[in-house]
Amino acid sequence: MKSLERGTVAETRALVASGGASAVEICRAYLDRVRAVDPRVQAFRTVLEAEALAAAGRVDRDRQAGRPLGPLAGVPLAIKDVLCTRGANTTCGSRILEGFVPSYDATCVARLRQAGAVLLGKTNMDEFAMGSSTENSAYEKTRNPWDPNRVPGGSSGGSAAAVAADEAAAALGTDTGGSIRQPAALCGVPGMKPTYGRVSRYGLVAFASSLDQVGPFGRTVEDVARVLQVIAGHDPKDATSASLPVPDYAAALPRGASGLRVGVPREYFPRGMDREVDGAVRAALRAAERLGARVGEISLPHTEYAIPTYYIVATAEASSNLARYDGVRYGLRAAGSEDLASLYVRTRRAGFGAEVKRRIMLGTYVLSAGYYDAYYLKAQKVRTLIRRDFEKAFEQVDAIVTPTTPTAAFRFGEKVDDPLSMYLSDIFTVTINLAGLPAISIPCGLTKDRLPIGLQIVGRRFDEETIFRLAAALEAELKFRDNRPAVAGDR
Repeated sequence: MKSLERGTVAETRALVASGGASAVEICRAYLDRVRAVDPRVQAFRTVLEAEALAAAGRVDRDRQAGRPLGPLAGVPLAIKDVLCTRGANTTCGSRILEGFVPSYDATCVARLRQAGAVLLGKTNMDEFAMGSSTENSAYEKTRNPWDPNRVPGGSSGGSAAAVAADEAAAALGTDTGGSIRQPAALCGVPGMKPTYGRVSRYGLVAFASSLDQVGPFGRTVEDVARVLQVIAGHDPKDATSASLPVPDYAAALPRGASGLRVGVPREYFPRGMDREVDGAVRAALRAAERLGARVGEISLPHTEYAIPTYYIVATAEASSNLARYDGVRYGLRAAGSEDLASLYVRTRRAGFGAEVKRRIMLGTYVLSAGYYDAYYLKAQKVRTLIRRDFEKAFEQVDAIVTPTTPTAAFRFGEKVDDPLSMYLSDIFTVTINLAGLPAISIPCGLTKDRLPIGLQIVGRRFDEETIFRLAAALEAELKFRDNRPAVAGDR
């Protein structure tokens, strides 16, 4: 019999609904797994044991009373520590919010609760979601379950690692330039960034408001689809939330890849790219052809401008959003300040880490008088060109397939002192945020060192269904789930 903490979202929910296991039994199994494994992985910032058991108990009482169960009833999930969670520490991986406890839930968190999900805790992350390795957290150093000497990716590294290490059935992350897809790739799990506007951002602590998006990790593509089904949909509390119906994503999964036109952008396979990544993605493309997809080369000509454009737009928005952390309203307040100006300086100096300070300074510079037109305005124009590249491509294809990352997981310390090298880890993902498109990363192979390789599938705006069709078909064909990370060697 499969361990209780190894089931998919659908399997776990069915087990609870049938009475095959109680939600409390399943919750205890996951909490035991967290106690056994998390000292090695350090995926969690906060474990909400009492709250999780209480939520599981409510699910069991509903089942026993014959009341209808939600679509995630009894399913243990983890939440990235950038999403406000009522009554629980929400630090954003930063000292400046150490001890901050929101009085309300983010909309996506509230919807998980309403669906019967059991929230196990908050996961570690790069400070204010600024990073690609989770090395920028002011707290723990989350480790990759496949190799503890390597990073799990970022900024949602804790959420990806928790799912990969069987510490949660699924998890929520956020994606500003690749922060769901990149750690999903490095940890060997599926992870989706939905279309901008598909999921409410209310209660998400902002990094770059025109780029941030909430999305799920799961063990399978179906897990991702079922969690997205719950959190997606219009929210009047978020002005950027789209007033569109949410399709039945799970129903799209069996439709397969046959007849889909798949574009492969030549710019995403540059000379000198890691050969194992290149080989695994191209093998997956051949698998797509066997499944009946028509694969052909396309061009996204403005791709080379994506990284500089992203790091102008994102840092400018970060500089504005993070101005609220001043030591006055909430969070850290530095002692010993003689006046308001020194309070601001002392608080921000003590509370923010090096990467956050770097991005605030970059953003302040590009928004300053005399530089706004030269940098920020020009970046917005290039962003439009990037979006038009995709619009033109989608006149010819139904989905676009690329590598998710240029390499597999790198070692701790390998890039942290070279910001440009770290930023290039997101070279294949930032364009998707700039264009506001949906995309998923699924594992498609292993390197010779048994590290996961990720494949990215990009779709038209609000066409997550087509992405799920192709992703589920490839997942079944590639059978990556037969592989287990090193941390799972205890079973």
